[in-house]
Amino acid sequence: MKYRIALHKSEEGYSVYVPGLPGCWSQGATEQEAVANIRDAIVEYLSVVEEQLRGEDIREIEVTG
Repeated sequence: MKYRIALHKSEEGYSVYVPGLPGCWSQGATEQEAVANIRDAIVEYLSVVEEQLRGEDIREIEVTG
């Protein structure tokens, strides 16, 4: 699955977040490190969401537009 990420360069390195996953962010000294770190953060984020939804009546809908 693909996610859009937003990178911000500063004097300390790079910060990165996922606009579609509120609170999912990371950082790194280089752009490559920041991207690798956000991949790990996305996996962890989705794992927590999955655990929180366990036992709920979950459905999927399609949205076009």
